[in-house]
Amino acid sequence: MDALALEAKSNGEEKKPSAPRPRPKPPKKAKRIVYFEVEIVDAKTKEKLLLLDKVEPTSTILDIKALFHKSNPQWYPARQCLRLDPKGKGLKDEDVLQTLPVGTTASFYFSDMGAQIAWGTVFLSECYGPLLIYLMFYFRLPFIYAPKYDFTSSKHWVVHLACMCHSFHYVKRILETLFIHRISHGTMPLRNIFKNCSYYWCFAAWMAYYINHPLYTPPYYGQQQVKTALIIFLFCQVGNFSINVALRNLKCPGSKVKKIPHPTKNPFTWIFMLVSCPNYTYELGSWVGFTVMTQCLPVAFFTIVGFILMTVWARGKHRNYRKEFRDYPTLRSPILPFIL
Repeated sequence: MDALALEAKSNGEEKKPSAPRPRPKPPKKAKRIVYFEVEIVDAKTKEKLLLLDKVEPTSTILDIKALFHKSNPQWYPARQCLRLDPKGKGLKDEDVLQTLPVGTTASFYFSDMGAQIAWGTVFLSECYGPLLIYLMFYFRLPFIYAPKYDFTSSKHWVVHLACMCHSFHYVKRILETLFIHRISHGTMPLRNIFKNCSYYWCFAAWMAYYINHPLYTPPYYGQQQVKTALIIFLFCQVGNFSINVALRNLKCPGSKVKKIPHPTKNPFTWIFMLVSCPNYTYELGSWVGFTVMTQCLPVAFFTIVGFILMTVWARGKHRNYRKEFRDYPTLRSPILPFIL
């Protein structure tokens, strides 16, 4: 026993053997990424347009559209429609490749959606046209009525009130398009703008021609009918605006998450308890009020056609709500409480 050991033992201290050091864990092997091979085929001719090799599994449909656009610059992403089946439903841009029912070799069928235009541009075109066209008839510009009526004014106060209501409606829609609406679909086919604008512009000209005509006669029940209709119109305009604000606040900017719209503290939104699309309900009410106010047949016809179109849209949204949300309120109707 050496001197240090004897000294430690004499002092009552004995050196304990050191604990064994833990062995370092072997480094984890990196997970192997399984890349996809994506084939893009023309939906009509079945011709192979592009083969993408080593596509990451986390790529979205929008990423694939961007890669396809690099090889075919004439088809920008908004113009493309990719499907898993030639006659199937178009895939969403946010769909992830690895979550789709495809193997590592995936085939997508391409369809050209045609030239596209922003939805915001379409909405503004739909609103600016009726606003300006109606004012042309209201001020009785030349070549509309007889020359002696050029730039004359109607003697009936309901004509002036109708112009203010009509202008208010479309100015409100323009401001909502610019500052309120969050449009989920960025673009639509360019050809649709001619169809949509023709609908709104032609009806505006038809209504304005008769309401501002020099031979126009006021409603049968006079001021009482006009005032009642004005209250209905303004009430529904405020209600429509309230619903648009509530729908805007339902979704955060840039978010794709969908939520069930519910009533808020605003009493105009309480109709959500009974209707899935109260913005259409209030829109219909506004035009019913305008019809009663002017007692004009073209306005009534426009209201009926609009009601049919909005009913189709409301039923579609109502059906989608029920598919997406299992707990969707069963008491709600698409557009008219307990009726439709």
